[in-house]
Amino acid sequence: MELLLYSAAWCRDCREAKRFLETHNIAYREIDVESTPGAAAELIRNVGKRAIPQFVIDGEWVQPYKPGRGFLYEEMTERLGLVR
Repeated sequence: MELLLYSAAWCRDCREAKRFLETHNIAYREIDVESTPGAAAELIRNVGKRAIPQFVIDGEWVQPYKPGRGFLYEEMTERLGLVR
């Protein structure tokens, strides 16, 4: 599985997404939308807005959080095939 994480250093939900991935030993490549040229435009092109964090799992864009709900632990656990 290839997993990209679009994030920014100031983003609390992004830090939570990284903790989730690291807790489950899931390898990922982080793309900082603030410092990576073209990353913000790529995000907008695929999601329609500059909403982070975003996962790209084997080419599929997945939003691992919902505003007001935070990180979607149960949904991401299921989506990534993790044992609960």
